[in-house]
Amino acid sequence: MLKLRLTSCIFLMTIFMFSQESNLKALVGGTLIDGFGSDPIKNSVILIEGERIKAVGTVETLPVPTNAEVISTEGMSVLPGLWDMHVHTMINGHADYTYWDKTYPPLFKDVIMPSSAHQLLMAGVTSARDLGGPLEESIAVRDAINNGEIPGATLYVSGPFIQKKPYPGTEDFRWGVNGADDGRRKIRKLANAGVDVIKLIDQDQMTMEELRAVVDEAHKNNLKVVAHGHRPEEIRRGLIVGADCFEHTGLSSSPRYPDDVMTMIKERTADMSQGPLFWCPTVEGLYNYEYVRDNREKLDNDSWHRGLPDSVITDIKNSIAHPDRLPYFQLTPSRKPTLKTKIQQLLDAGVVLLVGTDSGIPMKFHSQSTWNELDVWVNEFGIDPMYAIRGATYWPALWMGVADEVGTITPGKYADIIAVDGDVLRYISLLQDVDMVIKHGKQYK
Repeated sequence: MLKLRLTSCIFLMTIFMFSQESNLKALVGGTLIDGFGSDPIKNSVILIEGERIKAVGTVETLPVPTNAEVISTEGMSVLPGLWDMHVHTMINGHADYTYWDKTYPPLFKDVIMPSSAHQLLMAGVTSARDLGGPLEESIAVRDAINNGEIPGATLYVSGPFIQKKPYPGTEDFRWGVNGADDGRRKIRKLANAGVDVIKLIDQDQMTMEELRAVVDEAHKNNLKVVAHGHRPEEIRRGLIVGADCFEHTGLSSSPRYPDDVMTMIKERTADMSQGPLFWCPTVEGLYNYEYVRDNREKLDNDSWHRGLPDSVITDIKNSIAHPDRLPYFQLTPSRKPTLKTKIQQLLDAGVVLLVGTDSGIPMKFHSQSTWNELDVWVNEFGIDPMYAIRGATYWPALWMGVADEVGTITPGKYADIIAVDGDVLRYISLLQDVDMVIKHGKQYK
């Protein structure tokens, strides 16, 4: 009997040791951009055990265990999984919002939003801030991904937009605020439901009492507030009440931010007791519109079909069959020349820019938007590629309060890692076709 028990114990230990051994991966040979901004590490070695990074070094300094699964990254750039800080998983590039909002809510939870999250992941986006969506569906999809039930980028969700009055037919994912007490109640409801962030828009239409109530209640519940920056008064009021991040370059076709707004921004960036001032400019959809309009083959890339039924794919295709006729973009050619100036104003004022795209808006697909944003930053606006990559890795994780877990390739953090064949600091557009995607230690691509 004792011999049988010993044999059983040895057998179980062998199974355990084998499972542990097969759980070890080694990424060997690539140039590592770890997210901290220093010089890349040549001939890198990254050991992954289970979901997390075990060790980081080079082929000279870090031996590869004999029991590790070796994945060659020779000739590749290896970097943290990207973040997209402004996506809309409830939309997928369809050009008619009114029609979409009436037709597809029944598919949001089980089809549309999971499809969006999966497309993001396969594009190398391992984390995303989902700004604006129905509450129950947003929480359900986020949790299904976190529980490993469906594949997708890790989502940080806001649930419904908070604004003065919802647009007709959008009440399920846009909540109006009628007085300060109502604003506090709405924020408490979102906090109790478990959202990760608050999305505030049209704040220049609220009273200052309402606006302060919303932001203060959010902060009281340890929730940061993302605020629109479309109009000067939105920015002014957002700064006064302590919004934590601004979205879009805004101001329509006006060429520059007003001087008084820039003075307020500089006063805010000068006060480091509040930490950096973050801004998510979402420029690629505007900047690339005319190119997409005149080069429509780009829209035929079927990466955005992933997870969508043929009927939905056809519906989206039909809605964007005439890109030149879309009301959404008619003023865009006038807005495009202002973008570089506004970006430079923000950089000169000491704002920290975050990569976000507005992905999901007409003709802007979750499988393509993020790399396009990085490409515009670097190749059109002259932003340093390392700054751009940090705007899609290190800074988003810090803003979201999860820098201890993700955002850089550091021992102990989750293994959210991507790789592309070639030098991404020289050719940022290589990110349009990410060769390897690992999220929480699991290889998806």
